[in-house]
Amino acid sequence: MSDNWPEGNAIVYCEGAFGTPNGKTAHGLVRRSERYRLLSIIDSTKAGTDAGDVLDDKPNGIAVHADLTAARRAAAEAGMDSGTGATHFIIGLAPDGGRLPSAGRAALEEAIRAGLDVVSGLHDFVSEDPAFAPLAVEHAVTLVDVRKPPPRSELHFFSGKIEEVAALKVAILGTDSAVGKRTTAWLLVDALRQRGHSAELIGTGQTAWLQGSRYSIVLDSLVNDFVAGEIEHAVWSAWQEQRPEIVVLEGQGSLLNPAYPGGFELLAAGRPEAVILQHAPARSEYDGFPGYAMHPLVRQIRAIEIISDRPVIAVTINHEGLDRDAVRAASASITSETGLPAFDVLREGAEPLAAIVENLLDRNPEGSS
Repeated sequence: MSDNWPEGNAIVYCEGAFGTPNGKTAHGLVRRSERYRLLSIIDSTKAGTDAGDVLDDKPNGIAVHADLTAARRAAAEAGMDSGTGATHFIIGLAPDGGRLPSAGRAALEEAIRAGLDVVSGLHDFVSEDPAFAPLAVEHAVTLVDVRKPPPRSELHFFSGKIEEVAALKVAILGTDSAVGKRTTAWLLVDALRQRGHSAELIGTGQTAWLQGSRYSIVLDSLVNDFVAGEIEHAVWSAWQEQRPEIVVLEGQGSLLNPAYPGGFELLAAGRPEAVILQHAPARSEYDGFPGYAMHPLVRQIRAIEIISDRPVIAVTINHEGLDRDAVRAASASITSETGLPAFDVLREGAEPLAAIVENLLDRNPEGSS
């Protein structure tokens, strides 16, 4: 964690989407937030609930409010004189295409007028919006667009320096988008650290950056020519600066997803020694695309292994739509079908998964030095 974190106290806007795939940015912040101190969530459809209870059946004290007025009032009442009033307004929506819905514009304007700095991970850049930019100047607030492309002069082209990295590299890929890859990656990093290993997460999306991944890029903000080089540079930088035993790469999309065919560059440029595959057994179609049937799990595993020439070592389960008995049955079925261990790390923890990764260190002695 940075010595300057948290940067402020955040209210996260997720109107109508909290607890759905389109709320995954807010979900990530509820489950982990180092860059910002999370105060509350805005979603009128879940108002009065506890955010942790909604997501994971584990109350965590982060309240869901109906609107910004209620959220700010609660923050002020809780803070009193302790300095924990709201300072930031984070857009926690992650809709298909990354566009700001019309209903969000009024809430964002309200936040600016209230003097809150705005942080957005959408493709609609609030800092360039003709309505928001001058309003921000008027109210002396900062507008941050996490997905704004960096200057091309700062980007890196693939060079081969990834071969200098002696750490064990493990990629968390998925069979679909919005399937839990980032959450599993963080849980694995935490479990590895708890077992006494140094581990770093390479964040590849806006949510990992918001959560506080030290080595983070936003893949879908990059010009294609530089995607592989930026992946390589992030892994190499983590190795140069921290010398971790293990580097965990957060996946994006899935190899066979029609709209988000992510993972190719992570395999080619990140050059992981092993892959863990996140899967939602209850899904029959790709998320957000009715009529596009999910490719069979075995085929997805085969595609990864053919492309990377590296093994898939485990399947991690997204339990959406499944109770605990159904997850156990799905896990047994996956193991029978693929020969791989299967875990629901969100409900059961990542210790067994970390043990599998730990065993790979014996085959990668440089990374365990």
